[in-house]
Amino acid sequence: MSKRRTLELYLHIPFCVKKCAYCDFLSAPGDEEKKQEYVDTLIEEIKGYRNAYQDYHVTTIFVGGGTPSILSPVQIEQIFAALRKSFEIDTGAEITIEMNPGTVTEKKADAWRSAGINRISIGLQSVNDRELQMLGRIHTYGQFLQTYFLLRKKEFTNVNVDLISAIPGQTPESWRKTLRTVAELQPEHISAYSLIIEEGTPFYEWYGESAEKQKVRPALPDEDIERLIYEDTERLLKEYGYNRYEISNYAKKGYECRHNEGYWQRIEYLGIGLGASSLIDKQRFRNLSKYDAYIDAVWNQKELHEEYEKLDQADEMEEFMFLGLRRMEGISRADFKKCFGKELERIYGDQLWKLEEDGLLECKNERVRLTKRGIDISNYVFEKFLL
Repeated sequence: MSKRRTLELYLHIPFCVKKCAYCDFLSAPGDEEKKQEYVDTLIEEIKGYRNAYQDYHVTTIFVGGGTPSILSPVQIEQIFAALRKSFEIDTGAEITIEMNPGTVTEKKADAWRSAGINRISIGLQSVNDRELQMLGRIHTYGQFLQTYFLLRKKEFTNVNVDLISAIPGQTPESWRKTLRTVAELQPEHISAYSLIIEEGTPFYEWYGESAEKQKVRPALPDEDIERLIYEDTERLLKEYGYNRYEISNYAKKGYECRHNEGYWQRIEYLGIGLGASSLIDKQRFRNLSKYDAYIDAVWNQKELHEEYEKLDQADEMEEFMFLGLRRMEGISRADFKKCFGKELERIYGDQLWKLEEDGLLECKNERVRLTKRGIDISNYVFEKFLL
């Protein structure tokens, strides 16, 4: 086992009940026939990896989307049976499925446990039903509670709750209520993301740079409110025993998301399914993102991948820095030298000195990490490490 390379798997399920107003992910509603066609194709793709990844052992699996929880119990069991035939999956692997309130039944939860799923990520976003409606979510907070307690009844002991801040019309008071209400339920993990207005979404039409301001819709929080919301998040969650281990992620001790930490540490990962991205052997690539082309490629053994990018050492150094600095513990000088055979200061000495001088980085002993101010403008900091 120790000689095998570590691999993470990501499986993309592109279906959802309804597209949310802010969502730019590769997802859309689909009927039962289309879902089964996709599951059959996903399994066929998985079978094709049986020989290619014999030198790897899988430490984490993440089933995302879309809304993977809309698949039937049988479909989930079929997918995981195929995975176990094609990959060597560690006994203690972290296996996550994303789900939305209102799409979970006892039979589904039982099938997930039977398949080996041991971590649940629930897309709540807010405890305020008006804010949920604004986002275009299909559930209410009451439905979330029913789902949450059902999962606890089924003895899922590693649960993440996703939240979104800076929702149109949101106030610091309503955000604090969301944080406290969720934290009092004591999930093991909370992800708190700020709303991003993405092109191609209804939100972009309503609130994008070229959008006409419409008084009939609630306004986005201004910078002062966003700042207060941002500052409240870490402070309040700390009161409830959550440690901030990454810019947007908080966890009880020992419940940090291993799959996401693998991304930030640049562990190799294989994306399976429509539009899924991979990092294998210093090469990034992505599965076809057009549904019909993906289906055709899998069944007729055509080229499945697109957007190949072979990473050179400069690319890898850049990723090492801006992915590693997302973590609160920052990056290790020793790890940099182990990866690249060069001292960190030899490559980034000027940047480190200037960013530390500006109060954006803390360079102590073996580690380099963002300061509180650096976290606030992290994208600016990350840009400084582009070679």
